Formats: sequence, C-alpha cells, structure tokens
Amino acid sequence: MANLPSIPKGTRDFSPEISAKRNYIFDTIKDVFRRFAYRQLETPAMENLSTLTGKYGEEGDKLLFKILNSGNFLKKVSDNELCERNTAKLAHLVAEKGLRYDLTVPFARYVVQHQNEIIFPFKRFQIQPVWRADRPQKGRYREFYQCDADIIGSNSLINELEIVQMIDEIFTKLNLKITVKINNRKLLAGIAERIGFPEKFTEMTVAIDKLDKIGLEKVYEELIQAGISEDAVNLLEPILNIGGSFDDQMQCIEKFLGETESGITGIQEIQKLFDYISLFSFNNNIQLDLTLARGLNYYTGAIFEVVSDEVQIGSVCGGGRYDDLTGVFGLKGMSGVGISFGADRIYDVLENLNRFPENVISNVKLMFVNFGAKEEKYCLPVLQKIRNADINAEIYSDSVKMKKQMKYANSNNIPYVAIAGENEIRENKFTLKNMQTGTQELVSANQMINILSE
Repeated sequence: MANLPSIPKGTRDFSPEISAKRNYIFDTIKDVFRRFAYRQLETPAMENLSTLTGKYGEEGDKLLFKILNSGNFLKKVSDNELCERNTAKLAHLVAEKGLRYDLTVPFARYVVQHQNEIIFPFKRFQIQPVWRADRPQKGRYREFYQCDADIIGSNSLINELEIVQMIDEIFTKLNLKITVKINNRKLLAGIAERIGFPEKFTEMTVAIDKLDKIGLEKVYEELIQAGISEDAVNLLEPILNIGGSFDDQMQCIEKFLGETESGITGIQEIQKLFDYISLFSFNNNIQLDLTLARGLNYYTGAIFEVVSDEVQIGSVCGGGRYDDLTGVFGLKGMSGVGISFGADRIYDVLENLNRFPENVISNVKLMFVNFGAKEEKYCLPVLQKIRNADINAEIYSDSVKMKKQMKYANSNNIPYVAIAGENEIRENKFTLKNMQTGTQELVSANQMINILSE
C-alpha cells in the first residue's frame, strides 16, 4: 500500500466542522472590533528579513522561517562560504524574505511605510496566520492564527478602557467567564527602583512573570540568581503577596513606592484607568494584579492578561501599552496600545466546556431529496428561490437510495429535508421533514421559506 501524503510537523488541517467553530470565534471577535471602530488590515505572509530580524531578540531570530531566493539562490555564494557551513551567514546570502513571526512588527512596518497616508490615531485589527520554526509540541504549533487589535498615535487612557470593554464583550458573546488582570509596567519600574535594583528591571519582570507557573519560592530563587540581593527580595515580598480590594492594593503600593518617579506616574495611570472602569458595568471580573509583568520588553504602560475562570489553560488574551513600537523603523514617539486574542486556546476552552452553539457546525438548513430527472427539474428552481431568500440549501447531487440521502443529511446536521415525489409534484408542494423531531408537513415553496426563515 502506498504511503499516505502528510503535512509538515507543527501544522494542522482544519476539517469543515473545526473551521466552522473557528470562524465562529473569528466572526465574534471581528464584530466587536468593528463596533469599536477598528478597521481590518492585512499584511503579506512574507516580509523582508531586514524587517523581521533583530525585533524578537536572538532566540526569536532563530525561529524565523526563511524563504530561499528565487532562481539560482546559490549564485552569490562562493565555494569557500559553502565549505564553512556557517548557517547564519549562508542564510543571509540565500534568503532575503521570511514568513511573518507575529502581526505586531508587520503592523509597525506598515504604519511607518504609510505614515503620510494614515490619519492618526489609527485603529486596526488583524486576524491572520503567523509562523515560528519552533519545536512542535502539544499546544504549540509552527503555524497558528493571531487576532490583534491596536490603536496607535494616541496616549489617552480611554483606549485602555475600550480594550477592557472589548475583552468583556467578546468573552460575554462567546459565553465564557474570564478574569481580566491589569497592571502597569511603570509600577513595576517603580518597584525595581524602590528595592534598589532599577538596572535589574528586566530580570525582575521576567521572574515575576513566571509566578503562576513556578510558584513564589522559585521566583525568589530566580531573583537572587539574577543578582538581586536577599534584602531586596525580602522588600519585594509584601508586593508579591498583596491582596484585598483595589483601594487596599493602591494604598499599599503608594506607601511602598514613595516618591519613585516611575512609580508615581504608574499610580496616576492605573488610578485613572480604574476610575474609567468604575463608570461601567462589566459581566466579568476585572482586577489589579501587581504580579502581572508580561515578559515582552516593549510594553511601557498598562498591561493586560485574561484567564479563563472555568478551565486551567493559561492566558487566553494579552496585551498592553507601548511608547515606541515604530521607533525600530525610524518613526519615534508613536505611542499605542494593543491586545491579542489566542484563538487556539479560546477554541480549546469552548470545546472543553461544550459551549459552541448547536447551529455553528452546519450552516446548511435544507436538503432536497433527489429521486431522478423529473424531480430534479421540479426542485431546482425552488432551490434557487430558497437560496435567493438567504437560506443555505442544497440538493443531493445523485439519484440514489433514500436511505443514503437521509444518512448524508443526518451526518451533516442538516435540520430539514424537502421531499418531492409524484403526489407532491401534482399538488405543487413539498413534504418538509424536520430531522430532529421526525415530523413532516405538506407545504408550498413560500411556506417552506417562511418556516426556514424563523
């Protein structure tokens, strides 16, 4: 027997059923993004490597999928260079393009490239696949989708408020209970100043960001290994164990930070954001979490992370404020804030909880049974009329046994079947069968449309 074809490791096929469920998630997210005046943007799957390299750190650069130059890609490579087997050098010579690693850097490139055409502040959303040459494992793929929304060219904290509102609305529509955790990187910078190690800010945030995964003791160990003194770690302990209401937390952090410059700004920003939030009612829990760090260093202000209240799966959404995203391309001082929804994790939560709506998988509402040429001639014009009424419908393409046609309708979750035999054709009607209840009724084409439109 011949070997079956396969796909590359770390990639997936999506069956029609899975695609329908994923589109339900994408459409829900898109609808909310559009309601908040975000407009859709798409960028090419491939970018110039000069755009991508150096933006994700040394480890990130190693995970870029590089695309060989067209034609004789070895033309510029000497025999000596081939014999050296210097992978990094050879890649530079034979590949000028790569698959995008995320949606953020292409967005920054787009903003700088089109800055004279864009009206700021600029709101965009983007739902596209990205690629990473990572080691495939459970829950980690080489090709996956990101669902991003960003507003750039505005410092207003109203934008952060609207991100919280979008998060709440999207997960409410998806029928999922979540907690939105909020912090501010300036508060964390103030904490690093207060304990006397401002130069260890990055190491501190990287360690704190692992708190949920490795626990408090391991975080302390990492902080000390990073060169932060034991006395400083002891100073940090009350902050990492802080609890109570928002007001209680703010009193504690204000007392702790004192007059640190970054801390004062962070306190003002977080207070203003929560003042905005207090003006509205939300369906989900929103809380200040001073241990939230988000490891990405380009965040400079408010940061967000969303976790499921019902399934242990890690964060399902995250983002934050950045003050100079476009600076790497020469456009300085362009502040923005963004959020990214993890479609794959959201899918897993919905699947785990069996929360996908029943009508998601099948969007075909009616199937005409095919008894032969005479019946086809009678059914086809009515099928077109039903489609013109915005009802998804089909006719079984072959005249085969009734049992096989009914099995097809059942397997594809088609809720109604229309049957036209000699008696129905004589009366200019159809027998409409409800596949869930098994009930049947004799109806005209217009009556059938009314029933299917309900």
